Amino acid sequence: MTEEPELSEILDILSDEYARDILAATSIKPMSAQQLATQCEMSKPTVYRRVEQLQEYGLIEEQTKVQKSGNHYKVYAATLSEFSLELDVGSFEASVTRTTPEAFPGQEEDDTADRFKKMWENL
Repeated sequence: MTEEPELSEILDILSDEYARDILAATSIKPMSAQQLATQCEMSKPTVYRRVEQLQEYGLIEEQTKVQKSGNHYKVYAATLSEFSLELDVGSFEASVTRTTPEAFPGQEEDDTADRFKKMWENL
């Protein structure tokens, strides 16, 4: 999503128990859909639907995790670090603070050498 979501949109997604569970779990460490389904006790289709909504609002991001065997799979990491709601002179002000993509290992670097170095450091 390129522009900031409306307050009602953020409140809608944060009012969903499954979405909150996914955000809480992925704020600790990046997790795959299967790990989220197990950890949060929900079906994989539910995980994928909520993850898609959370991605739409920039509250979670997708990463690719590479295993030593060469296989790779998607994991999800929360980017939401803080949400605040303030009532000021008859109107609500919402503030969303997100972590930067650099905070997560394996993000896109400038070139292949940088990606390899980052991958090697995170083994």
